[in-house]
Amino acid sequence: MKTIAISGSPRENVGKRDAKELRYEGKVPAVLYGGKEQQHFAVVTTELKDAIYTPEANFVEITLGTKKIKAIIKELQFHPLTDLLLHVDFLQLFDEKEILMEIPIKLTGTSPGVKMGGKLVQKLRKLRVKALPKDMPQTVEVSIAKLEVGNLFRVRDLGKGDYVITNTPEDTIVSVGMSRALKQAEQQAGKK
Repeated sequence: MKTIAISGSPRENVGKRDAKELRYEGKVPAVLYGGKEQQHFAVVTTELKDAIYTPEANFVEITLGTKKIKAIIKELQFHPLTDLLLHVDFLQLFDEKEILMEIPIKLTGTSPGVKMGGKLVQKLRKLRVKALPKDMPQTVEVSIAKLEVGNLFRVRDLGKGDYVITNTPEDTIVSVGMSRALKQAEQQAGKK
């Protein structure tokens, strides 16, 4: 999986006033969970853009002083009106410990149902995937090459990998429905 490098500076003071001062300086207060103890630090807002504003799932390598720590973004807090990033929570990764992440779905192939005039409807954009960090996929590929009009592809139809998908097996990922033009054509054919 792709890893984005960021650097953080440790925070001595933890509180509202300190956090407000950091934001004024163009930094975001952050906390790293998962290790022996929580680590509070600050990150320059512009360094986080590649990790946050992307449709892809990524690992983050945080440099704190001389230590490099591999992590994922667990939670983001934004200001409700200005959409300013207020706080970031990171979860430290360990090679032997499974993690749960939302991984984007990538549709591959061309559906024969869509070629005939059907409408492709993607119900899920991401799947919850549980795996060891080394086995975590960048994307989950779903082939739509065999989807005819009226067919659908569910979570249970996915192939097995080195990871576990925790979504409900009955959840529909993508389907090919009838478009208005196709329905009208069928109705016209039925009247004749």
